[in-house]
Amino acid sequence: MGIFDWKHWLVILIVVVLVFGTKRLKNLGSDVGEAIKGFRKAMNTEEADKAPEQNTTAQQSGTPLNQPHTIDGQAQQVQDPVTRKD
Repeated sequence: MGIFDWKHWLVILIVVVLVFGTKRLKNLGSDVGEAIKGFRKAMNTEEADKAPEQNTTAQQSGTPLNQPHTIDGQAQQVQDPVTRKD
């Protein structure tokens, strides 16, 4: 017996229905659903807007964006002249 017992959830559900009422809960559910739909739509349009921008950048540089870039170079050791005072 703990918080996950079905009897506890039933009591919590009854209390919530009595406090808020079924009409208010129905409106709350539809509002949450509309908010999720709006969020998904905004994310999809944002990704669609970014896709053409990425393609034009890749075309300008001549290499695809997902390819690794390497830099060739040669390391040289630099020694500072040491002056001694005897």
